[in-house]
Amino acid sequence: MLRRSLLAAPALVLAAPVRAQGWPARPITAVVTYPPGGVTDTTARAICEGLARELGQPVVIENRPGAGTSIGSTHVARATPDGYTILFGATSLAINPTLQPQLTPKDPMTELRPIGMAMRSPFVLHVHPDVPAKTVAELIAYAKANPGKLSGGSSGNGAVNHLALELLKARAGIDILHVPYRGGAQMVLDLVAGRVQLAFQAALEAIPVMREGRTRGIAISSAERFAATPELPPVAATLSGFDAVFWQGVFVPAGTPDAVASRLEAALMKVTGDRALQERFAALGAVAASGDAAALRRLLAEETERWGTLIRSANITV
Repeated sequence: MLRRSLLAAPALVLAAPVRAQGWPARPITAVVTYPPGGVTDTTARAICEGLARELGQPVVIENRPGAGTSIGSTHVARATPDGYTILFGATSLAINPTLQPQLTPKDPMTELRPIGMAMRSPFVLHVHPDVPAKTVAELIAYAKANPGKLSGGSSGNGAVNHLALELLKARAGIDILHVPYRGGAQMVLDLVAGRVQLAFQAALEAIPVMREGRTRGIAISSAERFAATPELPPVAATLSGFDAVFWQGVFVPAGTPDAVASRLEAALMKVTGDRALQERFAALGAVAASGDAAALRRLLAEETERWGTLIRSANITV
């Protein structure tokens, strides 16, 4: 019995690497934490098409929205760590631990394994034409000269564009009333009507009304200029270090074998580095973000700290 056990031990040690080398042997499920049809879903589908070509197996999207994206994220965190269930995790992974600590995964840094970046989507800071400011500096000066007069819309309490507004207020030392909406569609209608005076809004929603002259674009929320709005400078040109974007990255459950994670990372980097995909994303108001696992891990850690500090200091609640 002892001899049989000792002979079996090497086989157990070798089993995991052998399985990893054969991955993937069947279709992969990619969980998206938002409903079908939006930019997050559309860009994820485009990436999954590329992953399927690189990996030689279908990569099937499964939309699991709800509960601040925690339904989908928790499903993947609790899945078998074999590489057959992946997550398109978003900025909410960095926000929820402070904003909604009752949600799971409670610690994405340990419950999920980063694979690499997928996309970044900046916000356009635009104002109603009655606001005289044409630059961020002028907007700050106007807000200081007219305390309490400006109101800014967002897609909801704790949404990334709400946090961008709070970051602007904190960095510039200005008073702007936050008005939360259930998504961007109603918000842009109220901005055009002058019921709110400004908003950080997804480029795909903001650009059409800007082009029609119904709002005025002032800046872009990313640290760098955005190809779809090259005329708009970053807020960071006035407030150094300002960077507030929606992002998605690919994660797998913690415990996924290194060989599987490495192959998936290499495939993702090749897909997001493709020029045709980058042009496709630009038309959707997004940027294909080609960052490796280490870059995604750093981003998650930095944003968890940054947004957590802001949420606590501004006393933001859902």
